[in-house]
Amino acid sequence: MIDRDHDLSITKQAEVLKISRGSVYYVPRPVSPADLDIMQQLDRLHLEYPFAGSRMLRGLLALRGCKVGRRHVKTLMRRMGMEALYRRPRTTKPEPGHKIYPYLLRDLEITRPNQVWAMDITYIPMAHGFVYLAAVLDWATRRVLSWRLSITMEAAFCVETLEDALARHGKPDIFNTDQGSQFTGAAFTGVLADNGIAISMDGKGAWRDNVFVERLWKSIKYEEVYLRAYETVGEARSSIGRYLDFYNGRRPHSSLDDRTPDQAYFDLPPLRAAA
Repeated sequence: MIDRDHDLSITKQAEVLKISRGSVYYVPRPVSPADLDIMQQLDRLHLEYPFAGSRMLRGLLALRGCKVGRRHVKTLMRRMGMEALYRRPRTTKPEPGHKIYPYLLRDLEITRPNQVWAMDITYIPMAHGFVYLAAVLDWATRRVLSWRLSITMEAAFCVETLEDALARHGKPDIFNTDQGSQFTGAAFTGVLADNGIAISMDGKGAWRDNVFVERLWKSIKYEEVYLRAYETVGEARSSIGRYLDFYNGRRPHSSLDDRTPDQAYFDLPPLRAAA
């Protein structure tokens, strides 16, 4: 996106693209091997016990022989974009200037492709670090429409992922996300508004509001990520890309009458039925 050899300065390019200069100049600070190990354990525990907060996670780590303070657990959770998933009174304030939209999917019957899309970000461990994965999912068919990896959780890579999905698959009636600052900022919601897409946001901490994306993360991690130890971001991107091709095109879902997401999205029969 940023051309460092362009006649325009990097500052001007960032202004034109409406992205933070910090994301352009950002140099990730190395994370200690001990913290990386704890983060990988936290990621697995979070998938198994999504309701667990820092206090419970500290206790679960202790049962595994990993002694770490609660404050440090909270610090690592923030770095991973992780929070306990349960419904609670909304006492936190949104980012200044960011509008929070209502949840539109409650009691809505979702039956067709491109009726509702959803998007989220998750932490991906590597052998010597980590990256973040963003994906756009078609709610009715579970098909992954677009995805990106990034070394930061800046909004720019989420906007790129959204624009790629829109360019390749048209647009949905409703687009659902959580209340993360990447999704509530004007750069992201502006793309949705400009395309006439209704914006829906989960209740704070209400994981069931975006349950199909949570299930996607669990599939990706147990069937791909936890079986690998990516050495580079390029290796992670290639391997996850191969898995998502398999997930969309060859992995049948019982909830889709044993069709793959591709078959459900393009309204094709299961392979065995076609045969």
